[in-house]
Amino acid sequence: MRIAIVEGTVVGAAHHPSYDGKKLLVVQPLDELGQATGPQLVAVDTVQAGVGDRVLVSAEGNGTRQILKQGTQVPILELVVGIVDDVAS
Repeated sequence: MRIAIVEGTVVGAAHHPSYDGKKLLVVQPLDELGQATGPQLVAVDTVQAGVGDRVLVSAEGNGTRQILKQGTQVPILELVVGIVDDVAS
């Protein structure tokens, strides 16, 4: 799991059927100080997050399949699973 900030959305006319009806978000991972770290990622939204929201992103394939309730051949890795209100140190 990692914390990231939503920077935008992705729209595409052609996609794998696993993406039907799912919103795709561009997220920027953050370090422990809230600073951008590493490259941006595309994640499937499950919590109705929007641009500017801090979110919790799961990047674990088995957990993704379980949350989406899909079979073993799901081409989805990153999944937004929560909106972060605050981070206590």
